[in-house]
Amino acid sequence: MEPLPENYSFDLVETLRSVVGLRATVPSDAHSAQRLGTERAGNGCVISADGLVVTVGYLVTEAESTWLVADDGRVIPADVVGRDTETGLALVQALEPLDVEPLKLGRSAAIQVGERVVVAGAGGVPHAIDARVVAKQEFAGYWEYLLDEAIYTTPPHPHWAGTALIAGDGGLVGVGSLFVQQVAQNKRPIDVNMMIPIDLLPPIIDDLVRYGTVDRPSRPWIGLQAAEFGENLVVVGLTDRGPAESADVRVGDVVVGVGGNPVGSLGDLFRGMWKLGEAGVRVPLNIFRNGRQLEVAIKSEDRAKNYKSPRMH
Repeated sequence: MEPLPENYSFDLVETLRSVVGLRATVPSDAHSAQRLGTERAGNGCVISADGLVVTVGYLVTEAESTWLVADDGRVIPADVVGRDTETGLALVQALEPLDVEPLKLGRSAAIQVGERVVVAGAGGVPHAIDARVVAKQEFAGYWEYLLDEAIYTTPPHPHWAGTALIAGDGGLVGVGSLFVQQVAQNKRPIDVNMMIPIDLLPPIIDDLVRYGTVDRPSRPWIGLQAAEFGENLVVVGLTDRGPAESADVRVGDVVVGVGGNPVGSLGDLFRGMWKLGEAGVRVPLNIFRNGRQLEVAIKSEDRAKNYKSPRMH
């Protein structure tokens, strides 16, 4: 599955030098430690001559130390510049020269289903795969995360976190986020990587560099994990001492609406919550439990306030 350099119009070998390894350690008492672990490893994409790196946010959430592994094997200290929970992207700054040409930002909107792409982790051609785009569609994650249009590629990269999605012209068009199974109607599910479109980065990059976050109202967060089972939206987990648990939402409850408006999918649920207002607003969740329909009022929170600030070198 390795890409062959001669099949590309750009210098594939040189381009892949700009994909670096990333390591982060997180305190054991961090909010994200139980779900994401305290030792995290993945990849990052160098996007500026001074060593600014874009990666997937969960790798560096609450990181107390962050290190980059350059193409030549050097281990370089880095600081987390900023992270955005809405897009799932983060920026990391190398504190020593990486000595690589930065990747140019492409346009993820221009990528077509069926198009040939390269999905690359750190380590050059042996750690890259020749892939194709199989879908561009909504992605909803149970942790209250939603992308209107994610990019899906196959075959999947086995070390997907923070991988570079590179188009045929050598431009960076996405950042690797997840390994998932995609189910098409009347077809067997296939293994794919879900990629965050790079078009989400330019509108927020200045805020991330300047403030460490994005200057926009925070969405309401309730700490509820739900999954779609057939036509039902079922609560499968709750954040300990989070808003939903505190309001007596229970695992096994079936979510049927928000404020009396029916919801049939995770995307419906999140949009219904977020249109109520900013973090702190009450979320009237309609649930079905033991044959009865109930409305539970949940005092939402700003998710970011649960996280420790990354430690700088």
